[in-house]
Amino acid sequence: MHTSSVASPPRPPEHRTAARATGVLTLCSVLLLVLVVADWRPLLSADGDIAETTHRWAVDEPGLTHAFRILSDWVWDPWTMRILAAAAAIWLVWRRHARWTALWLVATCALGTLVQQVLKAAVGRERPVWPDPVDTAHFAAYPSGHALTATVVCGLLLWLLHRHGVRGALWVTALAVAALSVVGVGLTRVWLGVHWPSDVLGGWVLGAALVALAVLVHRRWVPGAGPREEHTGPHDE
Repeated sequence: MHTSSVASPPRPPEHRTAARATGVLTLCSVLLLVLVVADWRPLLSADGDIAETTHRWAVDEPGLTHAFRILSDWVWDPWTMRILAAAAAIWLVWRRHARWTALWLVATCALGTLVQQVLKAAVGRERPVWPDPVDTAHFAAYPSGHALTATVVCGLLLWLLHRHGVRGALWVTALAVAALSVVGVGLTRVWLGVHWPSDVLGGWVLGAALVALAVLVHRRWVPGAGPREEHTGPHDE
């Protein structure tokens, strides 16, 4: 007589992908952190060479540097990104059936800020110092808060758009804007001489790890989140 299996159903592909991504990105974050804390000479040498080159360019191109300051200090500022995430959370609450997702979004952004501040305090890495600075920044350098916050917010919002079935021109536009914001803010921080390249790389990798972890948490523990949502309409959760 055939007996039905009582084993748990296989995990969906997205769950397995998020779990793998979380593990790989976390490992990369830890490795980079160890190299920074240990003052690994090849990393410091590469940081110095890139920073000196971009600083010369920044001094020689004041118009471009001014534009990068506006982008970095206003358009891609962490507070701008947090306001964008807050607006998305308010929209999710307004939808009524997505309140848990709104809480998940806010909690993940808050966790990113906490992790960033704890690491800055623990590592205590000095920022680049120039005789002719083009911009200033406070607190420790590693990791870049601008890069981490942009990665977390843009990554979460992109996943939410994908999950709610956004496709076509709107999806391509959102993807392009997110990629430009994440890459752009990191490059401008190095150009403006307030971060070493590895600070930005650390922010990107750690931010991506937090996004992957958040997706994993959402799929597993947020009420109503499950494989059935892949085919639901924009007002179902």
